[in-house]
Amino acid sequence: MLHYRKRSLLKKHSKQLTLFLARSLDRGGAERQLVALAKGLAKNGHHVAVAVFYGGGVFDAELAAAGVRLINLDKRGRWDVLSFLIRLLALVRDERPTILHSYLTVPNLLTVILKLFTGDSRVVWGVRASNMDLSRYDKLSRLSYWLECRLSRFADLIIANSQAGKQYATNNGFCADKIVVIPNGIDTAFFRFDNDGRQRVRAEWKIAEDEVLVGLTARLDPMKDHSTFITAASIVAQKHHNVHFVCIGSGQDDYAGLLKQQATSLGDRLLWVGARDDMSAVYSALDIASSSSFGEGFSNTIAEAMACSRPCVVTDVGDSAWIVGNTGLVVSASNPEALAAGLLKLINLSSRDKDELGTQARIRVEQEFAIETLITRTEQMLGLT
Repeated sequence: MLHYRKRSLLKKHSKQLTLFLARSLDRGGAERQLVALAKGLAKNGHHVAVAVFYGGGVFDAELAAAGVRLINLDKRGRWDVLSFLIRLLALVRDERPTILHSYLTVPNLLTVILKLFTGDSRVVWGVRASNMDLSRYDKLSRLSYWLECRLSRFADLIIANSQAGKQYATNNGFCADKIVVIPNGIDTAFFRFDNDGRQRVRAEWKIAEDEVLVGLTARLDPMKDHSTFITAASIVAQKHHNVHFVCIGSGQDDYAGLLKQQATSLGDRLLWVGARDDMSAVYSALDIASSSSFGEGFSNTIAEAMACSRPCVVTDVGDSAWIVGNTGLVVSASNPEALAAGLLKLINLSSRDKDELGTQARIRVEQEFAIETLITRTEQMLGLT
């Protein structure tokens, strides 16, 4: 990874450059999509680089292995502002990217400043969420989103990953005529059913093959509404003694503590396993995947689970219903009784019927959400073809 401190550290390139800007490459749906897109564009012969505020993310090595230049801006914390901005401005002045493509709110806002110094660079924003309950976030997050809405007119193009995300952004003041929708892409070569991985992970978690395992894969964040999942799990657990539950993902310790306190009555029937890197095996270990969010754009975890041939029960938020199609069940959000009813319906299916739903889920992802489709659509929108 290159650490950017002054212009002389970076080599100038004659090719047109697409420079991605993100906070970090830690675990997350947006980060995974950025990495997949950068790798795909580079594989197709485009000159690509990724600049991050903070280095050391879990996807850093994956970019390096693909030969994509990763630039660490060495931000030292929230209040490291002036020196960070100086390094960032020096980077864009030196690189003069043809396209400056930011991901998520703060990087999007920074491109408004950078646009003053990038000359002919096209500024492209990435918008990833919909229906956020901003009251659950701190004042700085609410202010940042308010500014993002007001400053969206300075972007040349805004790419939303869902129709719901486009609608939510437009309703909040984004320039509708600048927004296009490109759904996320799933690497179906990586995300596929892994029987050996299934056996290994279930053994690790002490889940017998004749027990049903329901999983929720999501960071511990209010928008993911683990509370509704926990309540639904409690309802299901009272009706079926051979059903177990697992939450895969990490988050702030204080919030995690509140969720675990709520789940006390479930005992060891609900596992908290944190973030994992072997996600193909983890999805394969599940019998049913669930999403309980009250706000989503395009849910990677739903599509990834489907690619691993897992039937899903999801809340009707963002584009989740469209992603699932007729391969799973869709229930109302923030309604634990409805989520429990959906889970029970799939649990009560025969193994053959569950397998058939899983097979159809895999086919749907291959047809609609392949990573190659994401790359092709992005090339067209960015004018790289």
